[in-house]
Amino acid sequence: MTKNVFLLWDLDPARLHDPELHDALRDAGADRLQLNVDDDHVAGAMRIPHFVRPVEAIVMTWDADAKAVAAALGAAGGTVHGYSVEERRRLDPPESWDGSRADALANVAILRRPAELERAEWLRRWMVEHTPIAIRTQATFGYVQNIVQGAVTPDAPAVDAFVEELFPSAGATDMHAFYGSRGDDAELNRRLTELMASVARIGADHDLDLVPSSRYLYALGE
Repeated sequence: MTKNVFLLWDLDPARLHDPELHDALRDAGADRLQLNVDDDHVAGAMRIPHFVRPVEAIVMTWDADAKAVAAALGAAGGTVHGYSVEERRRLDPPESWDGSRADALANVAILRRPAELERAEWLRRWMVEHTPIAIRTQATFGYVQNIVQGAVTPDAPAVDAFVEELFPSAGATDMHAFYGSRGDDAELNRRLTELMASVARIGADHDLDLVPSSRYLYALGE
């Protein structure tokens, strides 16, 4: 199953929910659509921008014509960069494909491999060593990895992976809710220390975009 991830800038987020756009995406072969939108629901959440301008939305499709999807998204008024990815679902989030907003803070981290690490070693550190630490030190109830295989739009900036992590909605403004430390400051600090040490080992303590988002899933099939 082919999955593509598109980064978007310069558009009205409401356009992503437009049935006409969904029709165009269906015509491009998409029968499922995932939207991760930095909207008012996550206004208080932390953002980490590496791109000159923060990513405003992320669109994911499966088994669709990537060029046609990019064209439809661009026609809706956005700047679009797209990537083919290999998806690995490490912790399946609850999902409802009816277009409703998930009751979650959905963070999407855009990862770049440090130049000093070979790809295989970087993937091993991230997928084998870091992932279990990330899940156990945070209140994570969804963890989906997307390893970039290549760009599907011209001039797409180089990135190596996208990881989506789902947290309780309260985690947008409450660190204890985000980290699952239940109001215990010592436990919060312990979790932060363990997590940040692991983050540094994969180079995600720099050259990282962190995009907080609302998550919407649509079934586009007839």
